[in-house]
Amino acid sequence: MTSRVQVEKLRRATDARGQVFEPLDAAGLADQRNIHVVLTGPGHIRGNHFHTRGTEVTAVAGPAHVRYRESGETVHLDIPADEVWRFTFPPGIVHAFQNTGTADLVIVSFNSIAHDPQDPDTTREVIL
Repeated sequence: MTSRVQVEKLRRATDARGQVFEPLDAAGLADQRNIHVVLTGPGHIRGNHFHTRGTEVTAVAGPAHVRYRESGETVHLDIPADEVWRFTFPPGIVHAFQNTGTADLVIVSFNSIAHDPQDPDTTREVIL
């Protein structure tokens, strides 16, 4: 099976102040209609949904556990501490993120569909 989900380790710059990473380049940013930043406490889970129309691009700063299901196959990935990974989830791919660290997990997500509370693009499905 050829995966429609893209998984990429991002480059980050670090110094005594912390870290910086660019979740999207200019070309990737041009396609986006929504951005949201999520801080998730230790042990907690975000996601557990899929998008019906939009493609979601998500950068996750580890440590975290990521789970997604594509074509009936469930994929489990662990992002190490001090790494940032980017995921591109096309419509229909269930995905979830769990904070496996001791501080807030940082997730930056973009979607190709504008957020509309009256017509949500997400369908809940628990996978993690």
